[in-house]
Amino acid sequence: MGKVQVHIPVLLKEVVTSFEGLNNGVFVDATLGMGGHTREILEQIPNSSIIGIDLDSEAVMLARQNLKNFGNRVNIAKGNYVDMVQIARNFNKLNVDGVLLDLGFSSVQIDDAKRGFSFKYDSELDMRFDKTKGVSASDVLNSLDEAELADMFYTYGEERQSRIIAKSIVKSRPVKTTYELTEIISNIKRKSKSKIHPSTKVFQALRIYVNQELKNVEKGLEEAMKLLKFGGKISVISYHSLEDRIVKNFLRKNSIDCICPVSMIECQCNHTATIKIVNKKVIKPTEKEIKNNPRSRSAKLRIAQRIPLAEIV
Repeated sequence: MGKVQVHIPVLLKEVVTSFEGLNNGVFVDATLGMGGHTREILEQIPNSSIIGIDLDSEAVMLARQNLKNFGNRVNIAKGNYVDMVQIARNFNKLNVDGVLLDLGFSSVQIDDAKRGFSFKYDSELDMRFDKTKGVSASDVLNSLDEAELADMFYTYGEERQSRIIAKSIVKSRPVKTTYELTEIISNIKRKSKSKIHPSTKVFQALRIYVNQELKNVEKGLEEAMKLLKFGGKISVISYHSLEDRIVKNFLRKNSIDCICPVSMIECQCNHTATIKIVNKKVIKPTEKEIKNNPRSRSAKLRIAQRIPLAEIV
């Protein structure tokens, strides 16, 4: 593993504040990472306990180490947050007071040169959160046809030069390392004036595709709703427009009573709101936080509350 073992939790104060008042609460940190958010919740919210979930074996190992002093206040499971209901049941928890979803990948992953997440290091193109399952980024690059690659880069990375990049990759196969892929992209985007690295969007697209991230976001939100008690809260941190759009639309849909098309004169959907949105305006990192932790710059926090039983007519 690389030298960097520290992951700075994003929007830490804001996340803890979102769960204020839920003393004695049971929480799910569905994207545990190294346990930074969990540690702060346990320290700041009296008598709280947490179920921590992460797909990454190395993150789970480090979190167990970092949180061992909290004893039985924290239970940790290796798993996917799309299975959080079953995981919570395994710990005899049928309902919880709060759920946190931090949809970014951690510094442990990006700074580990062997994982293939970063174009800063030369390594095998893997990019799997769970290295024991699924196909690697290299497998994807060398098996999809040109049209499929172009579609992936455009859909998941919003890469405008997706077609020419896909064509060049197919011509250069096999592409097995991060530097090989970065060189292909750099040769195409030499004159780019963008502030972001030329490879950023393609690497994002590959990571999302390999880990089925966008599909998992929707499923994870649905699982969280099943777990939340009346009055419980969900806090979600997203990092790019694709996942933030899913979060925003999901919370909005579940916060209104009718989802019928505007053209319908009378409501026929029988849909009722189950949550209310806490922060009408998305919460972003302060300039100070961005300066201390540049990786937080694109973070957006959205908070919602399961409608308390007393407010349900």
